[in-house]
Amino acid sequence: MRVFAAALALVAGACSSPSASVEGCLAAPLAPLGPLPSADQVAWHAMAYYAFVHFNMNTFTAREWGEGRESPDTFAPTELDCRQWCRAFRDAGMKGVILTAKHHDGFCLWPSKTTEHTVARSKWKDGKGDVVRELAEACREYGLKLGLYLSPWDRNHPAYGDSERYNAVFRAQLEELCTGYGPLFEVWFDGACGEGPNGKRQVYDWPGFVGVVREHQPHAVIFSDAGPDVRWVGNENGVAGETCWAMLRRDEFYPGTPNSGPLTPGQEDGTDWVPPECDVSIRKGWYWKASEDGTVKSVDELERIWLASVGRNANLLLNVPADRRGRIPDAEVRVLRELKERVDRTYAKDLARDARASAAGDRGVREDASKVVDGERTTYWAARAGATSGELVLELPEARAFDRVWLQEPIELGQRVRGFRVEAEVGGTWTELVRGTTIGYRRILAVPRTTARRVRVVIEEARGRCALATVGLFATTGE
Repeated sequence: MRVFAAALALVAGACSSPSASVEGCLAAPLAPLGPLPSADQVAWHAMAYYAFVHFNMNTFTAREWGEGRESPDTFAPTELDCRQWCRAFRDAGMKGVILTAKHHDGFCLWPSKTTEHTVARSKWKDGKGDVVRELAEACREYGLKLGLYLSPWDRNHPAYGDSERYNAVFRAQLEELCTGYGPLFEVWFDGACGEGPNGKRQVYDWPGFVGVVREHQPHAVIFSDAGPDVRWVGNENGVAGETCWAMLRRDEFYPGTPNSGPLTPGQEDGTDWVPPECDVSIRKGWYWKASEDGTVKSVDELERIWLASVGRNANLLLNVPADRRGRIPDAEVRVLRELKERVDRTYAKDLARDARASAAGDRGVREDASKVVDGERTTYWAARAGATSGELVLELPEARAFDRVWLQEPIELGQRVRGFRVEAEVGGTWTELVRGTTIGYRRILAVPRTTARRVRVVIEEARGRCALATVGLFATTGE
């Protein structure tokens, strides 16, 4: 069941419907402990892993940040093939793709009516091209969700720095993207705010920008340093914190905030559900450069990143830039497939699915405890009323070797666990394999390869009545 290609199928569950009632997705009576995620945020958690494609003017100038003075004719892909992108991403087990529709240089990959700096002013396809449309159509064909990045900084537009005028321009650009290309799963903002062509800096209308997305794409999550729905993890290494709360005191942050330290661990006393997204590039830079072809990450590196993001209550946004042809290079396609094959092999069989589960304090009744091994994320075990600690024991039919432990909380009712440990009975003695702090939507822990028949998960401390939705055991194949 838990193969990579099925969305890490064990994490999706019934709550992936945007219209679902969050509390209605879970069956047992556990009082909510806020803040809580929306149904759209739960659906976002279930996506786990998707692509970022940096492809724009910088692809053709070998820069990371353009100046905004580039000729539109510089944008000249020779064989743009968004279907090839989406085929590679689908085959890699990804669930969506986010495109740099406009970067800091202001060049728009769609024929925007708000600026002259667009594909419509280039010789590419005689000015009739639209990269966003081609990608949207390819996403629909290959079953991927579409997201868009729109830089607020615009080093080309003459209105930038005249705050009221440019904010109207940016809102109009957002409206074009949010109304012209079908459903979006995520709208991605950074806080870049430099000087424009007039030498002035801009004061952004973030409430207005968010309002446009909410009006036209009500089920899209909005990413920035401050959310409001998904936060930056605080680094560009693809690594979430060992402690990773989904909560944040959102009003203390804004896009481009210098107060980025708390973004990695989150805040246990956060007022809002703003989970982290880990962004990292598969190669040295964000944009394709021939000189960096030798920097493509190995499958071992990507697996470590996957564990440190997807395995730590975060989602992984892996940048895979297209080259000047407009295609994903073969080396990237190959290593993405290798990662999928490795993850598929590891998580294809949950060794705990036929275990007998019991919990201390359950008075011999194990129906609730059995829910952690039933393969359903939307059922769960909860400790007795008022208990902020507890333990579950899994008894396997025979001794089995494993080196990965998969844990999940029923987050629709809040993130709770502050500290836990996992033990195995080896030679008649309980031996600690690993300990951690937070769990959240999913926690995947690498442990020493252990052969045991009995495994124990001890919740040492929680911020409320503790509960678990999943305890899984898996074994790598030794790559």
